[in-house]
Amino acid sequence: MIENRSMPAVSVIPELVYHDVGEACEWLCRVFGFRMRWRAGGHRAQLAYGDGALIIAESRLVLDDAPGSGIDFEPDRQGPIGHAIMVRVPDADAHYAHAREHGARILEAPRDFPYGERQYRTVDLAGHHWTFSQSIADVAPEEWGGVTAR
Repeated sequence: MIENRSMPAVSVIPELVYHDVGEACEWLCRVFGFRMRWRAGGHRAQLAYGDGALIIAESRLVLDDAPGSGIDFEPDRQGPIGHAIMVRVPDADAHYAHAREHGARILEAPRDFPYGERQYRTVDLAGHHWTFSQSIADVAPEEWGGVTAR
């Protein structure tokens, strides 16, 4: 692959839509600790966390190329969850304390799981669900009921 300074060297980059890209970027950086990589006007931005990346896009979706075919899309804040984002952090308790102090709505406080992770769950300003996860042990999937792929 060609190296491109406009794209991070990661294989998967989630894209999340928000009504206000600027407000979302400010909130995600201040509350969750992301950092801005670049911004394109008010409609798109790329954030980084560790060696991962996230695209923030405005909530206007274009259905086809016909003039006037766009619709305004507001994420359904009350409906079923269609996705969630997981971010690995070095210290889940410190990240949780920071996010809570800065106004994140917490769904579940940090707790340890048998698969070797300490995690907490939260919701951002647009209703997207996030899990922040710290590895606390190296545990084989078979030890907690999983199966290692062969």
